[in-house]
Amino acid sequence: MGEEPVDVATSRVATAGPAAVEPSGPGSVPITRTIRATTLGQAWLAAAGLVLREGRAARWGTEATREVALLTIAVGEPDPDDELIGRLGDPAWLAWMRANFREPGAVAELGGADSYARRLRDHAGTGRDQVAWLAARLAADPGARDATITTFQPATDTTYVPCISLIDAWAPDGRVQLVVYAHSLDLGKKAYANFVELAALQGEIAAGARLPTGGLVIHVKTAHIYEPELDAMARLVEDAGEVGAAG
Repeated sequence: MGEEPVDVATSRVATAGPAAVEPSGPGSVPITRTIRATTLGQAWLAAAGLVLREGRAARWGTEATREVALLTIAVGEPDPDDELIGRLGDPAWLAWMRANFREPGAVAELGGADSYARRLRDHAGTGRDQVAWLAARLAADPGARDATITTFQPATDTTYVPCISLIDAWAPDGRVQLVVYAHSLDLGKKAYANFVELAALQGEIAAGARLPTGGLVIHVKTAHIYEPELDAMARLVEDAGEVGAAG
């Protein structure tokens, strides 16, 4: 109900009867989108292409964006050494995100907010290593459905809320899948770097649980591109040729 699958490769919108038609008015059912891709790079370009084609005018704070709301991105073979991202991504942003996920400390560009690394390895300054706990949870019970951690620190996150706030791991088919919630992803600058670091984190969790790595699913409330990056992303998507599938 309410899901409008998008054929990213052909730009068609598939409908499945009246339930798939976007309703309007009070009490309307939210429309969700889904992108399925084999690799992280393909998923990034497919999501960016969707925003460029069908995104609506929105804003982040005072900055204008183009936005697709309620997007699910599913990647079958998430590899932190993704060839497409390595070729097209900005090395500076990749390095910045790597430090954010791997170096505990404060992030100056985010007003001194805790890095993801600190949130994950020393949550709220308590010494709790959430990643180690999650891996141990799955190692003890590969069928666990509650191996869930958060980057959100409500007591101190008053002016900054991390984009990625919930990370859940499970192994329904014997492989560790990562399921992530993000309130927003900036597809013009940083999302591909998020993808890389999430895949690296997934690999670490799988190794700790002594299980192979499976797919990566990211639920995004607002997938967007800031207005100054729209033209550059349009050229990149056109030159690279987006690859993705719908569902």
